[in-house]
Amino acid sequence: MWCVAELDEEYIARMEELLGLYEKPVCERAPVVCIDEKPVVLHADTRSPIAMKPGRVARRDYEYKRCGTANVVCGIEPQAGRHFTKVTPARCSAQFADYLLDIAASYGETDTIHLVMDNLSTHTRKALVQRFGEKAGGWLWKRFTAHYTPSMEAG
Repeated sequence: MWCVAELDEEYIARMEELLGLYEKPVCERAPVVCIDEKPVVLHADTRSPIAMKPGRVARRDYEYKRCGTANVVCGIEPQAGRHFTKVTPARCSAQFADYLLDIAASYGETDTIHLVMDNLSTHTRKALVQRFGEKAGGWLWKRFTAHYTPSMEAG
């Protein structure tokens, strides 16, 4: 559930832009890809699980060993049913840039790739330029049309 602090002009404009984008028919020359990231905690079993047997589910102990964290990045092209997932060691600009390179490589000839994302500080042209240099990073960023979701910060 979204909690919207204030429906100001910027919030409404961004939401209307996204709704208009989602409303358009599927276009192979301008796909819409929505991305988000999630940190996950990695666990290891402290005791061996008991295997599944006929009529009995597998059993796992509730105790675990914490083995650090990872970041899962997921992108979907909802109208076409495509998805792009990638696990990275952390959430940083360089890994975001690499992820966009993977997405761009998945779409050969397009006029643009509409990229819907949140306002995370790493979701910028700067991340690509820092990773690949001005020429290559700028070229890669131009493959995308960035659409940022409305910010839910209190005013």
